[in-house]
Amino acid sequence: MQATPLCPITGLPATRRIQPISVRLIIDLWRGAFGVATKRQLADIDHFELWESPCGLVFFQPMLAGDEVFYLDLHRRGNFDRILSSPRRARTEFRRVAELVRRGDKVLDVGCGEGALAPHLSDATYIGLDPNPHAARPQSNFRCETAVQHAASHPEEYDVVCAFHVIEHVADPLDFARCLIECMKPAGHLCIVVPHRDSALTEIPNFVVNAPPHHLSWWNEGSLQTLARRLDLLVEALEPVPFSFDSLIYWMGRFAPKLTGELYFRAHWIWHSALAWSWLAGRTCDALFRVPASARPSGLMLIARKPS
Repeated sequence: MQATPLCPITGLPATRRIQPISVRLIIDLWRGAFGVATKRQLADIDHFELWESPCGLVFFQPMLAGDEVFYLDLHRRGNFDRILSSPRRARTEFRRVAELVRRGDKVLDVGCGEGALAPHLSDATYIGLDPNPHAARPQSNFRCETAVQHAASHPEEYDVVCAFHVIEHVADPLDFARCLIECMKPAGHLCIVVPHRDSALTEIPNFVVNAPPHHLSWWNEGSLQTLARRLDLLVEALEPVPFSFDSLIYWMGRFAPKLTGELYFRAHWIWHSALAWSWLAGRTCDALFRVPASARPSGLMLIARKPS
């Protein structure tokens, strides 16, 4: 009899197993889509399982995060840093944080990549944190550290702590968020952005970007609110985040054959063909058109305050 895993936020048993997923399929998808070898890291696992928890979080079991070698390879082949930092892809979350930050505030950007947030915060002290040395960081205000390491040496130092598209990559999201809070001053603000699980991201068949060892959890409003309650934070806003750097995903989801819902990954030629078609059609439209203003949001942004 298989054991039911516990929700990584609440610690309560998961309520539903969505599907088992062959590790062989995940390895093949990473190699086929990006040329990234994951067999070294995944070889000891027979299969992943996708589960839903009572709070609405969907998570993979086991939650195996990509290591430094994986991300060096992925960023080199996928050129993600250029996409994330592109000046033509205005990011709503950056403008929102800029509205929140006051002159003289100290801001920590966890998982900063090349520090695309920094130019929006000219009146604040910006510190970028990223443990993966895949981005060029010539400035002195970047740290190649984990959140755990930084929290130990910089407790209650920051007025605002941000983590944009990071928490879905970590194996222990609750502990990761606790580290962010340890870095915050009393009454400081936490800003977390995640991909929305009910978006185009989950409409693309065999979309391995949304699987281990990259994405380990899928979030919605309920799971973010539950995270805030578990950490005794005061929620000030829970807002939709429109497509920006991830506009290709919108177009891929729009053209993808409607195969997902009960399953998200399947080793079948129809599913592989659907992925290839959605990528080709999506790439063409992404080069020609803007995402419609009426499109469902790409992500969610939680803004919460630490009690005084």
